[in-house]
Amino acid sequence: MMEIPFTELRNHAKAWFDRVEAGEAVRVSRHGKPIAEIYPISPQSPSWKQRPARPFAIGGREIARMIREERGD
Repeated sequence: MMEIPFTELRNHAKAWFDRVEAGEAVRVSRHGKPIAEIYPISPQSPSWKQRPARPFAIGGREIARMIREERGD
């Protein structure tokens, strides 16, 4: 794992994140002490952005529909 100072990451963020995207892990330090580790995300990991949004439901009924029915809409 590469270790770089925070200022190096800040000044050259694109280059370092390109390396992470290519599969490298990076440890970031400040004043010689590690403060973070950046790892690439596995392509097999599901992303919350890729999941389809579904209406919230109780007992199979959409809550928004239940509220509209109760109001008489």
